[in-house]
Amino acid sequence: MPTRTGRHFLQIPGPTNVPDQVLRAMAAPTIDHRGPEFAAMTARLLDVVKPVFGTSGPVVIYPASGTGAWEAALVNTLSPGDRVLCFETGHFATLWQEMAAALGLHVTLVPGDWRRGADPEELARRLAADTAHRVKAVCVVHNETSTGVTSRIADLRRALDAARHPALLLVDTISSLGSIDYRHDEWGVDVTVAGSQKGLMLPPGLSFNAVSDKALAASKTSRLKKSFWDWAPVLEANRRGFFPYTPATNLLYGLAEALDMLAAEGLSQVYARHARHAAATRAAVRGWGLEVLCADEREHSGSLTAVLMPDGHDADKVRKIILERFDMSLGAGLGRLGGRVFRIGHLGHFNDLTLAGTLAGVQMGLDLAGFPVDPTGLGAALEVLRTG
Repeated sequence: MPTRTGRHFLQIPGPTNVPDQVLRAMAAPTIDHRGPEFAAMTARLLDVVKPVFGTSGPVVIYPASGTGAWEAALVNTLSPGDRVLCFETGHFATLWQEMAAALGLHVTLVPGDWRRGADPEELARRLAADTAHRVKAVCVVHNETSTGVTSRIADLRRALDAARHPALLLVDTISSLGSIDYRHDEWGVDVTVAGSQKGLMLPPGLSFNAVSDKALAASKTSRLKKSFWDWAPVLEANRRGFFPYTPATNLLYGLAEALDMLAAEGLSQVYARHARHAAATRAAVRGWGLEVLCADEREHSGSLTAVLMPDGHDADKVRKIILERFDMSLGAGLGRLGGRVFRIGHLGHFNDLTLAGTLAGVQMGLDLAGFPVDPTGLGAALEVLRTG
């Protein structure tokens, strides 16, 4: 490997760059996870994490990846053979429905083209046809990390309400929480799934379920097998400031610091910053003569932008050149998008100059890869940053 100088640009859509102050917080000595100091920290954490989810209800924290939080959402609310409706909005939505099927649930997958979010009108049609209310849950990825498409959760909730359908609404916010406006309570979400390594600016290792009263009631009759993922013992231990397993103590230190950072900036400002950086990135992409994968203006992601390469140009070649020449990592195309797209992450601990450097590296890499890039693309992005 060549000798590198300067910082590595980690511009994948997660794990994201961890702020220095979060790293310092995580470096504090580990304390007794059964002692009073830890109990006080946990009580505060479980309170200050709620605004990020937009909830006043409980948030369950696991020492796990987002995949674990997916499983927890399913096994705590459903029973073998229950019908679930899943929207195919991208690679991670597909993986979640595969997990549901593996757990013994009857899955209906609403097909999608990976360029648009979950369709509220299609949900309304399917729920209207389900007069016997066989569908017990609707599973949606809020921000699909593989595509840069953000589904309109409020519109999906309106479709559920208009149909007077009792299905639970389960939503994955792994790449949107702390980056894109999200409202668990207001939008009537029953379980929100999240992870630590993206908008929360932490390393991987923590996952979350925000839980509605309706979901808690469903958990009393759920018959899918669970032990580690069971909400009940976690919530009981949390009342005393503890966990029923050894917690990831130092990651919790980091979470406390990250939540303080988000609160200090203000969540509305955090969301506006992400939207502005996303707009600048799209301006660059279009200026270069390329296409943003997301096809609906209402569904552009504030967390990442997936860039579609035209036929005859390999997105992975572009990524390889950028990594080797400029020490910058971009996200690969996943699943059916392999080799066709690259993904620019612009979420978490991020500012204007970081984005400008990122887009400069992409523009140079496109040129070196033989794409006839229009060099005014970078200028278009800089103008958005200058005037935005």
